[in-house]
Amino acid sequence: MTRAVEWPRLRRRRLWTEIALVLGVSLGASAVYSIVNLIGRLTADTALADQTATINGALSDRAWLDLTYQLLAIFFDLVPVALAFYLLAISGGNPFRRVGFDARKPVSDIGRGLLLAVAIGVPGIALYFVGRAFGFTVNVVPAPLDTYWWTTPILILSALRAALQEELIVIGYLFTRLRQLGWGKWQIILSAAVLRGSYHLYQGIGPFFGNLVLGIVFGWCYWRWGRVMPLVIAHWIIDIASFVGYAWALASFPSLF
Repeated sequence: MTRAVEWPRLRRRRLWTEIALVLGVSLGASAVYSIVNLIGRLTADTALADQTATINGALSDRAWLDLTYQLLAIFFDLVPVALAFYLLAISGGNPFRRVGFDARKPVSDIGRGLLLAVAIGVPGIALYFVGRAFGFTVNVVPAPLDTYWWTTPILILSALRAALQEELIVIGYLFTRLRQLGWGKWQIILSAAVLRGSYHLYQGIGPFFGNLVLGIVFGWCYWRWGRVMPLVIAHWIIDIASFVGYAWALASFPSLF
């Protein structure tokens, strides 16, 4: 076999290995854990609707240690994002410009991000309550029950962590690599959307479909715009509203919880 024929095959194997490793230390691992978690929930004696999933729970009963753990968790969750950009940089070009994660178009990025946040956020909340009503979504607690002076800043940082990790890996990185592997538009969009839904299965079946739809919309927008920045902005806004809004409602209307 000539070197000219062998090289494309070797390159494809390396790309698949790279994708497996990046996802294996990030959201791919989260998807596997979420699937196992859902199986555990469905086979438990307690009905799915009566179970609870806490997203930003306390990591210690001591305030300073909890803050330390929270900051460390946010930092190390972003290391795979740095790894993905490092690998994109090795393959040539500016990885930030390649996926549209830069400040070249701030006005349009913010405008599109706000539009997506409203278009996706409101139906997403409605779908959550529908899922709760029909019993296929667990009670999701997006913020800790005990609050400190640093709770709101940490929740905002946690929302940013989720936005960066999900959009830059599942959209920016994965779309780039799958394109290089010769995948088509809808193959990429649907595969990434299924991955997005899968690592939310710990919240129940409803959030899987909700995030599947979100992933399709976000993937289509990225394919059309060629910029991941609006998606990061939209995701950050949605999660801030969920995380901080829950904490505010809990403090303002404790009787509802």
